[in-house]
Amino acid sequence: MFTYLIIFGGFMLLSWIVGNQLKSRIRKYSKIPTAYGLTGKEVAEKMLRESGVTDVAVISTEGELTDHYNPLKKTVNLSRNVYQGNSIAAAAIAAHECGHAVQHANAYAPLKFRSAMVPVVSFASRWVQWVLLTGILMVEMFPNLLLAGIVLFGLTTLFSLITLPVEINASQRALAWLNNSGITTYESHPQAQDALKWAAYTYVIAALASLATLLYYIMIFMGASRD
Repeated sequence: MFTYLIIFGGFMLLSWIVGNQLKSRIRKYSKIPTAYGLTGKEVAEKMLRESGVTDVAVISTEGELTDHYNPLKKTVNLSRNVYQGNSIAAAAIAAHECGHAVQHANAYAPLKFRSAMVPVVSFASRWVQWVLLTGILMVEMFPNLLLAGIVLFGLTTLFSLITLPVEINASQRALAWLNNSGITTYESHPQAQDALKWAAYTYVIAALASLATLLYYIMIFMGASRD
């Protein structure tokens, strides 16, 4: 249990640091206007149009850093500050979410795999903690219960890992388009890169935390199996 607390606490601290850095970068780059003064909504619509994606709507959503692409409804959902903002941060975030829409339109394999996993991961997430807790408490009597929990947790870990190339590729698409379209300049392009880099770090930390926790549960199971 002490080992778990160290793992959990360490990654919680890392997540907090990265989250604060991301918010700091977003606030900083939200004060820097784009070359043409386009809002996040206009950037998104322009990128979709120029990428040949004509069946995706750009809408506003509540909250901060709640931006996402919904493949079922085919909507790019931008938080109000991004939707209405005409800054480098808004342009980078809007283009990143459109990167997912372009992935969807182009049948990008990792995105298809991640989307196919959603129902399974949704089921696993609902039950995994209960199965793991019961499995650990009763590991000597029912070791296979812990094994079942490890399999469920492994599915959520796999989902976190496959999310990494999806997010990184979306940022690469976004940055390439922002540069080619002239929305970012020689001076502002590194700022857009920096904003998306820190956003990517949040997914890296989540994936590493999930992987480390999975290995911890596997060690418990192997230790119980040897007893």
